[in-house]
Amino acid sequence: MTSISSVSQNELAQRRQKLRQERRLKALQTSWRTIAVSGLAGGLAWVITLPGWVIRQPDQVAIAGNRFLSAQAIQSLLPMAYPQSLLQLEPQAIAAQLESKAPIEDATVARQLFPPRLIVQVKERYPVAMISDLPNAEAVKDKETKPATGLSNVGFLDANGVWIPIESYTSFDQSFQLPTLKIVGYQEQKRSQWAELYQAVSQSPVKVTEIDWRDPSNIVLKTELGIFHFGSYSSRFAQQIQAMDQLRKLSDKLNPKQVAYVDLQNPDAPSIQMQKANNSVKSNTDSTD
Repeated sequence: MTSISSVSQNELAQRRQKLRQERRLKALQTSWRTIAVSGLAGGLAWVITLPGWVIRQPDQVAIAGNRFLSAQAIQSLLPMAYPQSLLQLEPQAIAAQLESKAPIEDATVARQLFPPRLIVQVKERYPVAMISDLPNAEAVKDKETKPATGLSNVGFLDANGVWIPIESYTSFDQSFQLPTLKIVGYQEQKRSQWAELYQAVSQSPVKVTEIDWRDPSNIVLKTELGIFHFGSYSSRFAQQIQAMDQLRKLSDKLNPKQVAYVDLQNPDAPSIQMQKANNSVKSNTDSTD
């Protein structure tokens, strides 16, 4: 009995010693982890505050992709103050802020460590037409381009029909050149047709100065050749634009001042409405060559 009791006490003593060793090892490992984490955190804090990795002035922000807005104008839209630690900047947040501004359709922001700089790649919303007669401007403003209450309805359309308030450009770029094309009677429900209509107008050899869309059943174009009635928008619009170009020599046969408008609803057989005539003078494009 004495021998068995002695063995059991020895085993218990060994187990206690082993447990104490394991506890010491775990405590040592925990200490090393704490030291390592603290070292990394301190090192990161030191790196972040390095003088060389700080954006101190706007010329350390490179703007690329801008076509008509100046680099200074885009820099004024950046949600950042100087000096700013390069590693503390959030590129995605900056890009999102830029895209919320009407002139910027898409933005990509990247950090460059050597030399320290911020690279901003943008795709602008290019205004192609001026619009100033919106009966209800709120109906055609995207939620991202909605200006403060009380602003003028004067604004622009891009090629996709996105409404852009005029303040988005003139507020920080006084030299901005306004589009020469004007549109009257545009509404949001016409946006799906606008992209194709504008593409045809922009490719026309005949310069178009105004699109009157107040009457959906009759689109009226004011051009360098005169006024043209197109009827409602249809798949034949591009053909009607071509027919308009074929009437360039019309002024050789008629006094332009006596022509009220040219009806191109049927591009194969245009009709001319004279100022003082009650009846239309029929003419097809072949007769004007």
